[in-house]
Amino acid sequence: MINFILSKIIGTQNERMLRTLSLVVEEINVLEPQMKALPDAGLKAKTAAFKKRITDQMRAAGYAEAEGEPKKKILRDILDEILPEAFAVVREASVRTIGLRHFDVQLIGGIVLHRGGIAEMATGEGKTLVATLPVYLNALAGLGVHVVTVNDYLARRDREWMGPIYEFLGLSVGVIQHDQPFEEKISAYNCDITYGTNNEFGFDYLRDNMVTHPRQMVQRPLHYAIVDEVDSILIDEARTPLIISGPTDDSVDKYYTINRIIPGLKRRLILEKDEIDAKYKGEDLSAGYDAVVDEKNHTVNLTESGMAKCEELLGVKSLYDDLSGEWAHHIIQAIKAHDLFKRDVDYVVKDGKVIIVDEFTGRLMPGRRWSDGMHQAVEAKENLRIERENQTLATITLQNYFRIYDKLAGMTGTAFTEANEFKQIYKLDVVVIPTNRPLSRTNYSDAVFKSAREKFNAVVEDIKTCYAKGQPVLVGTISIEKSETLSSMLKKIGIPHNVLNAKYHEMEAQIVAQAGRHKAVTIATNMAGRGTDILLGGNPQNMTRNILAAQKIEPHTDAYREEYEKIYAKLREEAQKEHDRVVEAGGLHVIGTERHEARRIDNQLRGRSGRQGDPGSSRFYVSFEDDLMRLFGSDRLIGIMDKMGVEDGMVIENIFITRRIEDAQRRVEAYNFEIRKHLLEYDDVMNKQREVVYSERRLILEGGAAALKDFLYEMIGDCIGRNIPAYCPEGQMPQDWNWAGLDAWLKQKFGPGIAVNPEELAALDPAGVREELAAKVQEVWEKKEQEVGADKLEPMQRMVMLHVIDSRWKDHLYGMDCLKEGIGLRAYGARDPLIEYQKEAYNMFIEMMERIKDEVVELVFRMQILEQKEELRGVFTSLPQKTEHREFGGLSATSAQVRMSQEDEGGAVGEEAPAPSRTVRHEGPKVGRNDPCPCGSGKKYKKCCGANG
Repeated sequence: MINFILSKIIGTQNERMLRTLSLVVEEINVLEPQMKALPDAGLKAKTAAFKKRITDQMRAAGYAEAEGEPKKKILRDILDEILPEAFAVVREASVRTIGLRHFDVQLIGGIVLHRGGIAEMATGEGKTLVATLPVYLNALAGLGVHVVTVNDYLARRDREWMGPIYEFLGLSVGVIQHDQPFEEKISAYNCDITYGTNNEFGFDYLRDNMVTHPRQMVQRPLHYAIVDEVDSILIDEARTPLIISGPTDDSVDKYYTINRIIPGLKRRLILEKDEIDAKYKGEDLSAGYDAVVDEKNHTVNLTESGMAKCEELLGVKSLYDDLSGEWAHHIIQAIKAHDLFKRDVDYVVKDGKVIIVDEFTGRLMPGRRWSDGMHQAVEAKENLRIERENQTLATITLQNYFRIYDKLAGMTGTAFTEANEFKQIYKLDVVVIPTNRPLSRTNYSDAVFKSAREKFNAVVEDIKTCYAKGQPVLVGTISIEKSETLSSMLKKIGIPHNVLNAKYHEMEAQIVAQAGRHKAVTIATNMAGRGTDILLGGNPQNMTRNILAAQKIEPHTDAYREEYEKIYAKLREEAQKEHDRVVEAGGLHVIGTERHEARRIDNQLRGRSGRQGDPGSSRFYVSFEDDLMRLFGSDRLIGIMDKMGVEDGMVIENIFITRRIEDAQRRVEAYNFEIRKHLLEYDDVMNKQREVVYSERRLILEGGAAALKDFLYEMIGDCIGRNIPAYCPEGQMPQDWNWAGLDAWLKQKFGPGIAVNPEELAALDPAGVREELAAKVQEVWEKKEQEVGADKLEPMQRMVMLHVIDSRWKDHLYGMDCLKEGIGLRAYGARDPLIEYQKEAYNMFIEMMERIKDEVVELVFRMQILEQKEELRGVFTSLPQKTEHREFGGLSATSAQVRMSQEDEGGAVGEEAPAPSRTVRHEGPKVGRNDPCPCGSGKKYKKCCGANG
């Protein structure tokens, strides 16, 4: 109540923020006449002047010596000081290069982005242009700026569209694309401004931490990023960890075997209302069934009778013969594939492959794969060829990747409903930017029906009415199946229309661009991140480009520009006339055929209408058979409607029902937030470990000879210190210490040049013995450097260190995957799985680091310099690699068991192709698998030369 009263007196927090930012906008506007008066050369010269000013102030403030938050504050204060003038320069450069002038509200959006916040701006308000302001300002520091988009097309388009502004002002602009040649990619990253997708930025970060030489790295330190469609990337995609993986040797036959027994299992699908009823009535939902499938929570539970039946059908003694419970796990995944994953909703089958459909954008995602055996289970269900599973080689969540940047900002049309999550996870404040022109869209109340059939009939009638008066209609569906159902209904009554869904996404830009034409009817499966404005009367620019493409005129030529101007002038005049007819008909009418589980997805669809003050309208149609209503207890509402005497076919517009729908959406949003938060809690454990490993890797790659030697000496001291207590225990007299054992251990670890003299060491305590022995080992290393030559020894030392770290880290990631899969069972012992995971992961990490140090010091002292030096290869170089996403979906995929992957042909950037397999013949006596490898590596035979035997 107090907050409500204060907001009425002094305004909401958002309104107060806007008033403060408006003062900065006034400063920028005052400078506009001054910038207009400058010649082109004078305007361009501003960039050099800004850079010198920033460099001088950074040097004076001690920027190079500072670290952490003080370092960020120094740069932030410097850039804040020149912001008004820099923004005024960009606005004028935009007018002179691409003919667009930033509105005042766009300047406000630019300030929010510069300050590291999220600007919520309505569709059509020019977010792409807004980004040029903070991008230019922050690029002046020379540390690199990343502009993150949702797909390669938008990255390329935005670079081409906004590039002339930056290039006019003397800044370099690059774009990174999937499967881009290494030389082009490194050139793009070295530009002042780099456009690209969230996936490519993230995967390049992982690849950079797998290379064996600094020249193979592409990214600079991560300074500043602006994320377009920030809610799509940082909220929806936050459930998709980025993973680079390699193949395992597991057989795929088990998936076919398990798939054959699924039809023989008696399965029960339950909803939330079933659980509530069973709880009050004391019923057992699993009685008489082999498996219970919870559709809302996306889980499957095998009953005792179900496990017995599976054991009988599979011919195994127990599903849990092995500790991992592999049989039970894959049976559960197979049941999910049959009962919870719907063809043409969650995936499509195309060219003999299962291709995932993105639930938020409706696009196909070729190459991505659910992992954890889920994708293989779906392939078996569809009787397709099954691909092998993969082992993790490197991984990071998008949440933790974007938190690496010194400064992060984002923009979207729909962020306010997720403001709490942005604040908690990313420390980003959401500011709602007002529209340039007042919004004149009419949002009608939801029309609610008892059945889906009645709902779709009403939708068709609404479309017929709009079509008759020439009003364009955009119809949003949440699945391919429903878009095609509606399409067939329109075909029957003869209404021409376009269908935009995952099956036809190649044409999406053209279809969306013309969705505002007279009598246009467009059916779209989700509208998130389409990146194309709907202009009333049609988009003359898009039509012009299509005509020239059909005429096969080469772009960027004089002939192209000349023809473009002629065609565009004619089409613009025609589009303006059509625009007036569409405005008279009421503007674009948006129809939602179903409420999405997240309110912002509905807002994205609704926001397509009413662009830049245009008239428009929107209405959502809902039935009690829709997923959202069905999964959240619509039976109670149907009972209320029956008591009210609501007949079939009757439309209901009731505030109580609307509130129930919004309440269901909030519950799902909260549920999905908890999933993302839970994922982050688990990944934070891995993130701390990743930071340690990657920082040590960077030190080895980029550190000089002195730093490398210090690192080795630190490892030697730690290795000796951990082993001294075994031979010189505290509390025993020196004459009782195991001097012979210590001597043997030192010779085995560091070579015969080390000798233990008990008479010298007896007067020392264990800590003193450690210091003395460490000094002796260092002397041996110094002698080896003199004999061999430090210049020859150093590269081999680096390679050994990298090889050991990468080998152990790869094994550790595999162990962490196994730990995560089984940790949930700890809950049965009344223990918190997260705390157990943290403890186990910590112990595993400490053990891994100790093994790394032991192996490194042993191998560097054993290594020999060959006269004919072979090419040095890394652990990851010889493995074929894939890039994956592990998906944690909403209602359609809400558990941590669903994962996604995407193939990346060709392996890591800048590294060699896999070596061909060869037959190995062993001469002499047979070597046991656990014996030391005869090659002298110091590893067990099964982990070295015998790995492929």
